[in-house]
Amino acid sequence: MTRYPRDMTGYGDTIPAANWPDGAKIAVQIVLNYEEGGENNILHGDPASEAFLSEITGAAPWPGQRHWNMESIYEYGSRAGFWRVHDLLKDIPVTVYGVATALARAPQQLRAMQAAGWEIASHGLKWVEHKDMSAEEERAQIREAIRLHTEVVGSPPRGWYTGRCSMNTVDLAAQEGDFAYIADSYADDLPYWVKAGGKDQLIVPYTMDCNDMRFAIQAGFTTGDQFERYLKDSFDMLYAEGEAGAPKMLSIGLHCRLVGRPGRAMALQRALAHFRLHDGVWFATREQIADHWAKTHPPRIGLMPSAMDKATFVAEFGGIFEHSPWIAEAAHDLGLGPTHDNAAGVHNALARVFRRASDDQRLGVLTAHPDLAGKLAAAGRLTQESTAEQAGAGLDMLTDAERATFERLNADYVARHGFPFIIAVKDNTKASILDAFHRRIGNDRATEFSEACRQVERIAELRLIEKFAS
Repeated sequence: MTRYPRDMTGYGDTIPAANWPDGAKIAVQIVLNYEEGGENNILHGDPASEAFLSEITGAAPWPGQRHWNMESIYEYGSRAGFWRVHDLLKDIPVTVYGVATALARAPQQLRAMQAAGWEIASHGLKWVEHKDMSAEEERAQIREAIRLHTEVVGSPPRGWYTGRCSMNTVDLAAQEGDFAYIADSYADDLPYWVKAGGKDQLIVPYTMDCNDMRFAIQAGFTTGDQFERYLKDSFDMLYAEGEAGAPKMLSIGLHCRLVGRPGRAMALQRALAHFRLHDGVWFATREQIADHWAKTHPPRIGLMPSAMDKATFVAEFGGIFEHSPWIAEAAHDLGLGPTHDNAAGVHNALARVFRRASDDQRLGVLTAHPDLAGKLAAAGRLTQESTAEQAGAGLDMLTDAERATFERLNADYVARHGFPFIIAVKDNTKASILDAFHRRIGNDRATEFSEACRQVERIAELRLIEKFAS
């Protein structure tokens, strides 16, 4: 069965404690994209001029031609914009996404980046689209980007961001580079681990909303005030969450030719001043965040149901619904993905199979459950799960009178409804179980059948929670 590869859950409602250094309430991570000199240009061997992220409305590639206006807009970024942004940020930890060919054409800017102590991550070989490249062509570009970056910068990159990427990018980058992180994701406010390139790879997600690229697209910012307000609002929301005990990361994406324009640079300056008014703000490079996360939250070791073959899946989860491995067999065929690699995910898959089953099939599941404190329990013939559950409610330590009461109620209930009395004993005490017994025994069969099915699902949920916790 083909697995659904996307993780639509992430951390869910169990957000890990970021534990930023010195108890910081927020990590602010600023990226400066250095692309000027690495964009599409027939001088660079490309088939057409650049058409992306500029001041030119509705720009289109010019096949086989240079585009003077486009080139000069990009040149503004390297000639003027970079230095204005550098002046604003030189005392702040910054990550540069450096296109390798652009860095090779920017020795003075590179020296300034290094003097400021900025991290220089790789932004690929050239600032071009990769979606239509074959995997081998993209792999070759990644290898050459790492080689050229190392030659120009003096050390290999520890971070990677392609940006205009393909579906193969993360896997290929993980295979080809020894990266502390890959940033080709916009999926979270915190770093997270994925399986990519045959290993655990840390993702430090990036942003397209807190990004000056929105000055160059239709659905974007038109004035500096809009950019400033959006950055401040994003900061304030995340800072409040940090004060409430769930610190996050604010990513901000900048481009020399965009935010380097005077009117936009002023907006950035005002937003930075707002950030600095707050205590507990950790300005960090992505490399610093990645190293902190890898140390504080190493890759999770545990059950990975979406990676299991059917036999393994059934061996692990075939007993969650009492003596009914057919439920796990069918659940495995539902196309489970990473979003199911948790108690809630597996429970949903199992419950779907149970809910769509015929009444006779569901009755079989009900009748597979033992009587509470019945003869099987006394004989020690319950499943391990049922034994632990009944013991947790004290049903293994009944007086003779209590046991007789349970046996009488069990017999009366089965005679009336045709299946054992089922209740999630972990949610109850001995007294509340007896109370439910007396309350439910008089229900009509349809009502009680529905209630018993709900209890079976709840028992399965509790078993899975315990299984994943261990």
